[in-house]
Amino acid sequence: MASVIPDPIARQPWAMLIPLFLLVGFGAAVLYSAAGGSMDPFASSHLLRFGVFLVMALVIAAFPRELVRFLTYPAYLVVLALLVAVEIIGQVGGGSQRWLDLGFMVLQPSELMKPVIVVTLAHFYSSLPVGLITGWRAVLLPGAMIAAPVAFVLLQPDLGTSLAIAFGGAVVMLLAGLPLRWFIGGAVAAAAAAPVAFFFGLKEYQQRRVLTMFDPEADPLGAGYHITQSKIAIGSGGLFGKGFNEGSQSHLQYLPEPHTDFVFATMAEEWGLLGGLFVIAIFGVILRWGLEVARASRDRFAQLLAGGMVATVFFYVAVNLLMVMGFAPVVGIPLPFMSHGGSSMLTNMICIGALMMVDRWNKRAPGRGLSGSHSGGLTT
Repeated sequence: MASVIPDPIARQPWAMLIPLFLLVGFGAAVLYSAAGGSMDPFASSHLLRFGVFLVMALVIAAFPRELVRFLTYPAYLVVLALLVAVEIIGQVGGGSQRWLDLGFMVLQPSELMKPVIVVTLAHFYSSLPVGLITGWRAVLLPGAMIAAPVAFVLLQPDLGTSLAIAFGGAVVMLLAGLPLRWFIGGAVAAAAAAPVAFFFGLKEYQQRRVLTMFDPEADPLGAGYHITQSKIAIGSGGLFGKGFNEGSQSHLQYLPEPHTDFVFATMAEEWGLLGGLFVIAIFGVILRWGLEVARASRDRFAQLLAGGMVATVFFYVAVNLLMVMGFAPVVGIPLPFMSHGGSSMLTNMICIGALMMVDRWNKRAPGRGLSGSHSGGLTT
């Protein structure tokens, strides 16, 4: 077969790409149904965006390690500057100021910060001497690197994206080998500060979303409407679903945002529990492949970079599924590769491209050990 299939095609990570294609194709089918049995406006643009961003991911996969290191800090500063620009000249939509109109496209810079913060901290910790990993330098500057974009994103306001940025950065810090007691202390401090943040840091609609998570039936036509309708859609699907293009909740417009945040509920109504298990299994295959890439990495930078990118995609998946089932507040986190939306697809395909890039580095350096680097949370 090696003589029949061209080498550039044969060496692609098909163990991840084939499940990814299945997931995107299934997502297009769900979006077709969400539009009432039409490819427009959701399914066609979904497939087009995936095709464009797949090319982008393949380009990222070809980046050499030295170029990535060279561009890391400038990329962080550029995206941070874009976040500042959002506060000054950003577009307002739905009560939030999150976008920049660049003429040829509308960009949400906060989405770019999710993978950028991962590669920035991976670069920082891979350059930090072993003896300093438990000192103040290992947490002070990285903490500031995380806090700056999080603060600007919270001003937009966008709680979900700010949590995603913080989560990706925290995972890299954990994998880098920072003492676990620091994270336990941070969790305790966050829990103690939660009531203050709830009453004084969150806006009124955000407070309602948190309270609604515990009792959505208390206001089924108001703050609890999204979660209530999502639960009805998922539950009514049963084991096998109502059938393709037969979902009443989305077609009769009871289910809000059936093509974006609640696309999983749209799918579950028509494809049932089996469809939900299929989606979760596909995500499991993709994320496991990413973890295997991280574990196979031959140096600290690649390990942290791959581990952080897996964590970023995992955050999207976990929060969205918890949200649509009523176990997390509605924070506007779409489901990767299935929800309709260019910003989400861009971010997740950057993560996929970065993982493909590390996978290529691994294959080009067989037999090289971890000499000269200190191991982090992911080791071979």
